[in-house]
Amino acid sequence: MRGVEQIPWAYDALCAVLEATGLARWRAWLVSGARGRTLDLGCGTGRNLALLFVDAVGIDPSRHSLRRARRRAPSIPLVRASAEALPFRAGAFDTVLSALVFCSVPRPALGLAEVRRVLAPGGSLRMLEHVRSTSRWKAWVQDKLQPAWTWIAGGCHPNRETEAAVERAGFVLEERRARSNMRRFTAAVK
Repeated sequence: MRGVEQIPWAYDALCAVLEATGLARWRAWLVSGARGRTLDLGCGTGRNLALLFVDAVGIDPSRHSLRRARRRAPSIPLVRASAEALPFRAGAFDTVLSALVFCSVPRPALGLAEVRRVLAPGGSLRMLEHVRSTSRWKAWVQDKLQPAWTWIAGGCHPNRETEAAVERAGFVLEERRARSNMRRFTAAVK
């Protein structure tokens, strides 16, 4: 089933509401740290791309989202591919951005291994993600809602422990900030 994440107009409407309630500041933080050649992993409809002032490439598995991203960022190269099979040479990027992506990557460990592979030595992973709650009762609710939510949202898992997955993939978490179930952080290769 195609979820809201794969329907560009619906995703943009949802993001507009979330950005009006605080996500815009977090997105600005995400892109402000991009340095050098930058990969916007899971660029979706191009909301990050439109804010970037670096040499960037956007990648997303959805051709519908890429079509909308093209309108937002007409000069940025766009590639249709998945996080688990990045079509770039090792060390190709100084920065990898990931905003609300790894909740939906089918095999996050493989996707993170690919991110690590394409990052240049000294490169930075910058993530903005909703994650499993640290509150026991909220985590319980996320676990109960997850099967239906994943079906409705087309693959999104609201209860992923993304920070732990990033660390297991060989990254060291650096700058971190949390707000409810949202996290933003930078990570470097160990």
